[in-house]
Amino acid sequence: MAFFKTLAFVMSLATAAVAADNGTTPMQIRLAYAGPTGMMVSWNTYEKLSNPTVYYGASVSVTYQTSATYNNHVKVDGLRPNTQYFYNLEDTNTTKPYSFYTPRVAGDKTPFVAAVVVDLGTMGRDGLTTFVGKGAANPLTPNETNTIQSLQDFQDEYEFLMHDGDIAYADYWLKEEIQGFLANTTIEGGAAVYERILNDFYDQMTAITSSKPYMVGPGNHEANCDNGGTTDKTHNISYTVDICMPGQTNFTGYPNHFRMPSSESGGLENFWYSYDYGMAHFVQLDTETDLGHGFVAPDEPGGSEEEDSGPFGLMNQQTNWLAADLAAVDRAKTPWIIVAGHRPWYISIGNDSSDVCWVCKDVFEPLFLNYSVDLVLSGHVHAYERNAPMFNNQPDPKELDNPAFPWYITNGAAGHYDGLDTLDRPFQNYSRYAQDTAYGWSRLSFHNSTHLTQDFVASGNGSVLDSATLYKAHATSGDGYGNGHHGRPSWPAWPHGSPPAAGGWK
Repeated sequence: MAFFKTLAFVMSLATAAVAADNGTTPMQIRLAYAGPTGMMVSWNTYEKLSNPTVYYGASVSVTYQTSATYNNHVKVDGLRPNTQYFYNLEDTNTTKPYSFYTPRVAGDKTPFVAAVVVDLGTMGRDGLTTFVGKGAANPLTPNETNTIQSLQDFQDEYEFLMHDGDIAYADYWLKEEIQGFLANTTIEGGAAVYERILNDFYDQMTAITSSKPYMVGPGNHEANCDNGGTTDKTHNISYTVDICMPGQTNFTGYPNHFRMPSSESGGLENFWYSYDYGMAHFVQLDTETDLGHGFVAPDEPGGSEEEDSGPFGLMNQQTNWLAADLAAVDRAKTPWIIVAGHRPWYISIGNDSSDVCWVCKDVFEPLFLNYSVDLVLSGHVHAYERNAPMFNNQPDPKELDNPAFPWYITNGAAGHYDGLDTLDRPFQNYSRYAQDTAYGWSRLSFHNSTHLTQDFVASGNGSVLDSATLYKAHATSGDGYGNGHHGRPSWPAWPHGSPPAAGGWK
């Protein structure tokens, strides 16, 4: 990190007019990029703050019906790029300040590293530990380094952390009680357990998220308090989303807790958005709701997951936004386009729990090809699989040597209470490396405009279990689209007739 400039500018966040007590003491500190010159600083308190502020910038303190804390968000803007800033949430005379680095401007070709996790839950008494309940698997071994600890150990090596859905797994509270892992509560008391698990996770992540921007996306475990339903086989009782208390349905906690750069990129809340960092353009998508075009997304009412959530935008709004966002990318400045979406469609596993999201493929894949997306990241399946560059179920014959198709990697092996999934063998013909026995995370190393390496880092010992480098020529034509723009998307067959001739594709 020595290449960063340092600016000793201290931002003091006023938390109260009086000395902080347990109600106003900051916790769960987290950062997120807010455009090329901004940073969102967020933290939680048990009491509402009347005016959480930085020396300049808008602020808000929000909560929801069953939340145990208030979510405080302050956008700090007008910052210098590629610069270190120091900040504090209390009196800087009594507390060591935190710090962050602002993003590199689009067009900065300096090499950088980003970390990626998906499907990461709390560690310890409420989640993944050295023992599990009846029916769960893959506990940690004694003294094993977990993924949160590994990310903390390596945090000097990466600039920011992407978490592409399934955050904390608080919605497993009832399942964990039924399996004997947590003490039984009443259904009404489950809201408190749900909130405790959320808060424990965010507290565990603070050592990372207080200094590294934490760019999150929606997964199915953010949808409601009960993962769409839980069955107590011993007592022959099936629970549904109806048991969830007000504030714990329809992704309520997720948009309250985070502030992603959706307004800066024309996206929608924290569900879909984009941002630039140096030589790369990053896009976060929502595979859970709002697929549009006549498709019912997995978490929507009538969807396969029975989460009864969303949609949140207008019909086709997400794909119309995605087409416009990708079309506007200046490949001379940001030659790399990286897309993250929670659910995969190229994966060596059966389709239980919509593990293979065919409707996501139908909606998003034509746009990925049309605008020459380089890398597609996903999780949901709790294992790691690196696939060939793909389109329409066919590997690119050039493999990683300047392929025309996007490269697909699924890494949902970060770790949570349920452990890892077992991939189907033999692996799919497009699979190039698969791993379902170790917890880990992905490291993306952007070397230059043409070479990108993805490593699967084993959390337990920091070793690299898989590494591959993608070469893309990224020849630019000056039209803003770069290599491989093909005009209007060529859509596959639609289940409800022809794709809409909506003006959104113009």
